[in-house]
Amino acid sequence: MKPKILIINPNSSTEMTQAIHASAVAFAGDQMEVVTVPTPGTSPFIATYEDHAVAAPGMMQLLRENEDSFDAFVIACHGDPNMDLMKEMTNKPVVGIGEASMKMATMLGHTFSVIAPVERTMPNKKALIDKYGITRDLASIRPANVEKGSTDVERLTAAGRRAVEEDMAEVLVLGCAGFAGLDKAMEKELNVPVLDGVICALIIASGLARYGTSISKKRRYDNTFGK
Repeated sequence: MKPKILIINPNSSTEMTQAIHASAVAFAGDQMEVVTVPTPGTSPFIATYEDHAVAAPGMMQLLRENEDSFDAFVIACHGDPNMDLMKEMTNKPVVGIGEASMKMATMLGHTFSVIAPVERTMPNKKALIDKYGITRDLASIRPANVEKGSTDVERLTAAGRRAVEEDMAEVLVLGCAGFAGLDKAMEKELNVPVLDGVICALIIASGLARYGTSISKKRRYDNTFGK
């Protein structure tokens, strides 16, 4: 079975969608089929809880329109917007890149650090980490915007180096879908695992699809309750 996976970018940015898709296709090879789409009617960058709410109708529309055509879905925003809603709507696997990358990081080292795109999102990352029950594995959250460097990979590498050397992080998680494709250059420079959330989510989503298992509908995500 060759899983067919739809990657939903919760923002409306064509440029970011293309970057996410390029990274996903390079990883997928001939093992899975991936399609990446932006969300209609939302902002070009997801940063606030209001952005999450505004993105919800478009994300719901994409899931409904494509549910019969795909084996699994990936939500390509590290804040995992509207994940409970998405999981409730479908009987197929739905994987958020935040949860996938951070939980995978706990399997690869004693502690992990998240490289956040801007300082504004740091409390949001911490709240998500608390929700997922992996706070004890967290070394730090480092914002890339305060690091000096002429390119994205240089800024992220500088932040990652501080996380490894000062915070004792053993694994790094890229905290934005827009950082897709930068993981291996950082890994080579820093000599620790660096996780691209889109790739982590594809690993899990494709594995669940091939395994033939999905989200439990017993209670929390039962979408027939009251109908």
